[in-house]
Amino acid sequence: MGTDNEAMSTGALQGLKVVDLSRVLGGPFCTQVLADHGADVIKLEPPGGDETRAWGPPFIDGVAAYFSGLNRNKHGISIDLSTDAGRDLLLTLLEDADVFVENFKPGTLERWGLGYDAVLAERFPALVHCAISGFGPTGPLGGLPGYDAVIQAMGGLMSVNGEAGGEPLRVGVPIVDMVTGLNQRWAS
Repeated sequence: MGTDNEAMSTGALQGLKVVDLSRVLGGPFCTQVLADHGADVIKLEPPGGDETRAWGPPFIDGVAAYFSGLNRNKHGISIDLSTDAGRDLLLTLLEDADVFVENFKPGTLERWGLGYDAVLAERFPALVHCAISGFGPTGPLGGLPGYDAVIQAMGGLMSVNGEAGGEPLRVGVPIVDMVTGLNQRWAS
């Protein structure tokens, strides 16, 4: 991850500490914007690394450009949240954090004993928690995973894209994930 960009030490969000436990696009795009504006973003990856490190070509020094682009200006560490030591490390990082971004399926943090209501809100009352999920924790689709193409189809966006008289077509960029990364509902 790039740490040589001046944005990490300057910008409107200088002094803000963000713990980024997100993956793929919506969450990493959100924290990339925060990092680009000077926030100190710490990206936590599982021991095997974020899967997008292998999403190429193109590759730069063995890492997918996709991963590098979304994780520029961030610091990175490996953490195994399936272990007590990994969960303790996360809690230590959150002690002086301002923002926590994650995009697990609803209920995942709770299964690890790190739920927002039960643990994080009480232990870190000033922490802003951003939980990104496809369909949220409640409702008829609550808890289900969500993917950009699925939501484009369900929302009707694909029906207005493509050739006249042709089949529905996914928009050329993952617009749902990108808009999600820019427009989050934050809880604190």
